[in-house]
Amino acid sequence: MGMSDHSVSAPNLAELQTHRSEKWRGFPNDVLPLPVAEMDFPVAQPIRELLSEMVARSDLGYLAAIPELGKGFAHFAGTRWNWEVDPLQVRAATDVGVAVVEILRVFTQPGDSILLSSPVYHNFYNWINETKLNLVDVPFERTGDESRNPWEINWDGIEKAYASGLKVHILCSPHNPLGRIYSKEELLRLVALAKRYEVLIISDEIHAPLTFKGNTFTPMLSLGSDAEAVAITVTAASKGWNIAGLKCAIIVSQNEEIKSKLATMPMAVHYRASLLGGFATAVAFAEGEVWLDTVMENLDHNRHMIKELLSSQLPSVRYHIPDNSYLAWLDLEALNLGDDPSITLIEKGRVAFNAGHTFGKQCSQYVRLNFATSPTIITEAIHRISRAI
Repeated sequence: MGMSDHSVSAPNLAELQTHRSEKWRGFPNDVLPLPVAEMDFPVAQPIRELLSEMVARSDLGYLAAIPELGKGFAHFAGTRWNWEVDPLQVRAATDVGVAVVEILRVFTQPGDSILLSSPVYHNFYNWINETKLNLVDVPFERTGDESRNPWEINWDGIEKAYASGLKVHILCSPHNPLGRIYSKEELLRLVALAKRYEVLIISDEIHAPLTFKGNTFTPMLSLGSDAEAVAITVTAASKGWNIAGLKCAIIVSQNEEIKSKLATMPMAVHYRASLLGGFATAVAFAEGEVWLDTVMENLDHNRHMIKELLSSQLPSVRYHIPDNSYLAWLDLEALNLGDDPSITLIEKGRVAFNAGHTFGKQCSQYVRLNFATSPTIITEAIHRISRAI
């Protein structure tokens, strides 16, 4: 395990195929799997050392109080984003999905309306169904300048939705699958609407640590007292440090009234997180920056390499280089691969991506490609798209 956090690279395909996660068990071995949003890089050394030590000492009991979690996150938020977090308002939950569902149970009744903007992370729809809320979708519009982020917010649609008696706006910030970072101005505009129409904003900021240099991520709760009065942030180290299987996320508030309302969530919300996850998350945020910076260099290389590979092999595929994270959102419409290109690509190309329609009905010709892997595997994936045509 002697790999340094200053030099991180993905193992070869044969070794990855021994992994037990969904990504590596979901398809036959001859299919190259690039859907599930997990990375193929070795986990950061401070996390591996902590887990090894806990296992060696049989320290595998129940999660209780964990002040390290709030302190670790406050440290990372302060150094990375200049956001001063109150560590006592950082709560544990099992994962981001459970966190959102439990917040919705406290702040809404079945039948209340919740806003999202498609295309968006497919589980948002599942959480809304689970809490029996009424979905209001104001989709992004691809009308902008492709040299900048081409996805535009439909502000008229958003304001109409807020005015219609909306209870909650769930925001994917930064945005999966668009790789789009909301600007400070955009977030302030949402805060003003939320304040005016008494809407709760839940900001899912799980992809925030994976922001590329030259882009500025703004945490929703760093925007002052108005934002603190209308918003709750849900996040985790699971995407940034690739530890989803350890089961821990955090719920962050910065307002007394919201804090006391969150205190009415069942005690189980905290206790269903895992001991290993809680402490691994704390150490990721407190000591994981060297590894994260190294991984971001790899991802930066990969996001540009995809553009080059597509330009030379599949120039009709539309791909905007993301500002954040490791998910490429590819518009394959010009390739004429049928109603669901992702199925054709598995059958004819033996390569698996996420189907675009799961993120938004209007996106059936898109696929989402996970590029948190080796350049070799990415190159092979693009070859397999070419083979499927």
